[in-house]
Amino acid sequence: MQFSHFDETGQAWMVDVGAKTETARIAVAEGQISMLPAAYAMVKAGTMKKGDVLGVARLAGIMAAKQTSALIPLCHPLAISGVEVIFSFDDERHRIRIEASVHITGRTGVEMEALTAVSVAALTIYDMCKAVDKGMEISQVRLIRKSGGRSGDFIRPQIDDRNTENRKP
Repeated sequence: MQFSHFDETGQAWMVDVGAKTETARIAVAEGQISMLPAAYAMVKAGTMKKGDVLGVARLAGIMAAKQTSALIPLCHPLAISGVEVIFSFDDERHRIRIEASVHITGRTGVEMEALTAVSVAALTIYDMCKAVDKGMEISQVRLIRKSGGRSGDFIRPQIDDRNTENRKP
């Protein structure tokens, strides 16, 4: 297998997608942020001093998806048709799961945009909650599924999230 972002001499280059056919493409990524019970309760109740943590994090994730090419050097600027960022609470582990879904009709995929949305949403939660808990942990940012394009569909196999080192490629 050869990486597409390197030429025959090993130099990085931006892949030319001009000849590719436009297709509907979707990418879904997830990640999580774990925190102390006190910070978790404040986020869930909406009582964090800086305001609506998840509302701001959702907006940050959407904005990040739209700006991915400004952050990741070899990503193409894309006319994204939709971004959704949703959160779910894990009361037992005091963590918030972040899921981002990005949609486009285009010549290249939106996996990086979905991963960027999750990452920036998690970083925004961290920023808004760090006065209460500086030890928060962002983890397991990963692609869940993608569809469209020449490489076809990808669906991450269900695995135990505490044992990712045993995941098969």
